[in-house]
This record gives sequence, C-alpha cells and structure tokens, in this order.
Amino acid sequence: MANTQSATSPTRDDFAAMLDASFGESDALEGSVIKGIVVALEKDMAVIDVGLKTEGRVALKEFSGPGRDQILKVGDEVEVYLERIENALGEAVISRDKARREESWVKLEKAFEAKEKVEGVIFNQVKGGFTVDLDGAVAFLPRSQVDIRPIRDVTPLMGVPQPFEILKMDRRRGNIVVSRRTVLEESRAEQRHEIVGKLEEGQVIEGTVKNITDYGAFVDLGGIDGLLHVTDIAWRRVNHPTEVLNIGQTVRVKIIKINHDTHRISLGMKQLLDDPWQGIEAKYPLEARFHGRDTNITDYGAFVELEPGIEGLIHVSEMSWTKKNVHPGKIVSTSQEVDVQVLEVDPVKRRISLGLKQTLQNPWEAFAEKYPVGAEVEGEVKNKTEFGLFIGLEGDVDGMVHLSDLDWKRPGEQVIEEFKKGDMVKAQVLDVDVEKERISLGVKQLGGDPFASAKTSEEGGATGGELRKGLVVTCEITEVKEGGLDVLIVGTDLNAFIKRNELARDRADQRPERFAVGEKVDARITLFDRKARKVAVSIKALEVAEEKEAIAQFGSADSGASLGDILGAALRARETKK
Repeated sequence: MANTQSATSPTRDDFAAMLDASFGESDALEGSVIKGIVVALEKDMAVIDVGLKTEGRVALKEFSGPGRDQILKVGDEVEVYLERIENALGEAVISRDKARREESWVKLEKAFEAKEKVEGVIFNQVKGGFTVDLDGAVAFLPRSQVDIRPIRDVTPLMGVPQPFEILKMDRRRGNIVVSRRTVLEESRAEQRHEIVGKLEEGQVIEGTVKNITDYGAFVDLGGIDGLLHVTDIAWRRVNHPTEVLNIGQTVRVKIIKINHDTHRISLGMKQLLDDPWQGIEAKYPLEARFHGRDTNITDYGAFVELEPGIEGLIHVSEMSWTKKNVHPGKIVSTSQEVDVQVLEVDPVKRRISLGLKQTLQNPWEAFAEKYPVGAEVEGEVKNKTEFGLFIGLEGDVDGMVHLSDLDWKRPGEQVIEEFKKGDMVKAQVLDVDVEKERISLGVKQLGGDPFASAKTSEEGGATGGELRKGLVVTCEITEVKEGGLDVLIVGTDLNAFIKRNELARDRADQRPERFAVGEKVDARITLFDRKARKVAVSIKALEVAEEKEAIAQFGSADSGASLGDILGAALRARETKK
C-alpha cells in the first residue's frame, strides 16, 4: 500500500517533542502567580481557566477578607497562585490567597526598603499584640506599637484600613512586624511643628488642663501640650497642682519658653499677676517684726508665709536660743502662726531670712538680770566632762563648774567623782557672757576662800594674827610621806606641805618617820601668796631664825657662853613663854 503521508506532515517523534515542550513550560509555571479567567461560579467555588487545557477551583472566600470584599462574575480576569498543574481529579491546584500573599510580599519589600508607609487592617488579637492584614500578608503589631499612649480598648481600630510602618520583615520565616505608633508620632510631630510655628514667647493664650502630676499640669493649647510647672501656678507656695487646678478646667496662661527642637513649651499663670517681690526691701525692712504662718518644715528650717507669694526661711539656728540640735518640727508645726524678725532680704535671689528666737527674750540676758555675779543658784547636774560639771539652770540654760572651782583644798579631778547626773547642786555665779552664751559657776566659792581672810588665832600660832611671810605658826600633821609632811595650819583652813629638807636644821634629823599623824609642830611661813594661792612652811627656817635670835640675845662676845648654852637658854625662854 502506497505511503500517502506528506513529506511535510509531523511525525510521531515531532508530536512527542512538542508535548514534552508543552509540559516543560507548564512545569515551569508551578510555584508562580498566573492569570486566569472565571468561567463559572458553583455554590461557594469559582471555576477558573488558567490556560493549561485544564481548570482549577478556588473558594469564593479567598476573594474577600479584612477591609476588602471582591464580587466575582463570569469573565473576570484574576491572578492566582499555581501550586500544581494537575491533581488526582485532573484539575489545576490554584490559590487566590497565596497569589495575593506573593504579590504583597513583593510590594512590602519595596516599601520597607524605601521606608514608605503601608496600608493594613487589624483583624485579630494574639498574645502580646495584634495581627494585621497587609493585603494578603499577615504582620504582627506589638501592643506597645498600637498608639502613642497605652489604650485599653482597641475594638474601634479593628477592621479599619489605616497606615502602618514596617519595623522588621523576614521573608524566609514569613515574619513582618509593623507599628502604628511611629506613624502617629510622625503625624503628630508635623502637627506640633505647625502649631509651634504659630506660637511666640510672651504670648497669652487659653488652654485646657489635660493632665495633672506632682510637678505640674499639662495644658492642651489646641493640638499641642505645654507644661505649667507647679512653681509657675501662683506666686504663693503651691504644694500640689490640685490645690488650684482641675482636669478639664480652662486656664489663661503665658508662654514662658518654647524649645523649637523638642517642641516643649513652658507655661506660667503667676506671670499674669503682679510680682509681690517688687519693692520687697521697703515692705520688709531689717529687724522689723511680722506675723506669718508656717507653710513647710524641712531638716534645715521652716518656711513662713508673710503674704501670698512671699515666704521667708527661719534657719534652724535662728529658731531657739537653747535648742541647738533638734529638728525644726519639734519647735514649730505646719500651719502654726508665729512672730518673726527680718534678718536679711535678697531681692535678686528672692530670699528673706527670718528669725524666731529674736522675738523672744535672750535667756542669757534674762539670767544675768536675775542672777548677777555673786548670786547663789541651784540646778541639776546635766553632764560630767573631763573639765567640769554642766548644771541646768532657770530659763533652760546651762552653767559650767570648772574642775578648779569645785573645792579649795582637793584637786578637782578627785572631787568631781563625788557628783553624778541628776544631783542637785548649789553654786555661785562667777561670770555671765551673753554673747558667747556662757555661764561660769563655782561650788567652792560658797564655802569662802581660806586665802581671802587667812588669820590664825593666838592658840593657833606662835604669834597669832593675819598670815604673812615670816610668821611662826603651829601645824598639825595630817599625813607622813617619804618626801615630807602634809600639815594643816592650826586655826585656819589652809593646808601646806613641809618638804623633807625643811624638817630640821640638822641633816640627820630630816627624817619624816620622826613625826606622827596628829602631832603638832611649830614652823615658820616661808611663802604666802594670796594671788597665786600658795603657802609654804618650814621647821628648818624656824630653827635657823631662833638660833640667830638666841645668839643676838644671849651670846654677847664677852659672856663666855657656848653655843649649846645659848640654844638651851633660848629653848627654856620659849617654853616659859608658851
């Protein structure tokens, strides 16, 4: 049979090659976005011809979503994502959602690189934030990035198309993080810049109190907030803004300062009123006294309001004459009315120094008037120190008894041990120094100074009379020591010490053990200094003086008497005289 096939007709191999080429092109389309035609609508599915001699089905819900609602009809051209050319049913596996997602990622990456805003819709709440549909791509919106200030209810924002800024995106992981807050801040900054440009320092405008804090109030000036600091609300002291202001209140303020870089605006209310510090020196002259009210107490003093807007400080050192180391709160209390004296006025620094104690009588002056030098006082031992006793006196002042003023005879270091805190002690006023706030007292002065009228009776001395150098006195031995004798001059309150070498004229007799406590001996005063309060006696000096006297009286050159005879005659004469 003759071969009727044309020489130009395709062979079986040609058909195979064409089929392979067709399948190769189709395989290359898998995993990409392609265009198709809606050929039919069946219940909730759309039948789409993607031009591969086969059709695919896509659920109608994939053509709608948050913020969009696309109505399909037969003949519409749509873009779909081709997952697989043919499934078990011989249909193409396609997806509108994946097509939109792929398309969105491309657009979003371009917007992210160009730092452009993108539009999206908040459609769900998740842990830590919300999910946003960016036209098919799902992004995460952290809760902190929803608004400039924390908001409790996000419901009004959900389902509403609005701009966002992409903060971070990772296509490999499919992660996108967006922010609504940065968009608002940028918009607000532009708005603030525009509003600030219309404002001027010194301008007086009205605003609404928007928020109140411990340090002041924020006032809405019509789209931008200004800070009204607590110190600029009134000239008087305002402890908390709520004393004057309420949220929602309309206030008239003056613009004090504008920072065009940070858009911060400082406001003032007191600047609209007269400054009470004008002419302050004439209103409050030095040493003048005024009546005021304590407004604030600190560790270093108390503030007193003299008039609204004018306060002065009573330093702790000017609060009391006698209470030096106590907290001001123990002397005055808040809201207490007090009389004060002006000590210093500084109009530049807006400071007034006040004194409280100056309005009271100086207790040292009062003491000096009532108890002049020489007066007797009585008080309680407040403290013992290494140099004396402190005695509490009338008027809440203290006087000091120095160690040297405790006793005439004994050392102060010994006498002070006999006193203890709380003991009542009588003393004599020795001196009052009002400026240095010092009172000197003496205890021994109440007993009289034995040197002041030092005399010895006839029976207490060899000659009697007022004590003086050269006078012979009788001494009673009170203590025998290795270096000499402690003695009391009989008939006086004076004590003396006879040194070892003054016990006798002869060296062999200069032995303290020869004497006994209670024994009386005659001696001669060799030193008597009332000013220095010193007295010294000597047995040796008496013996030498008596020897000279005996020689003069009994030992003439032609008598022929020996020295022993002379001394014996002198001794008998002395005994007869006694």
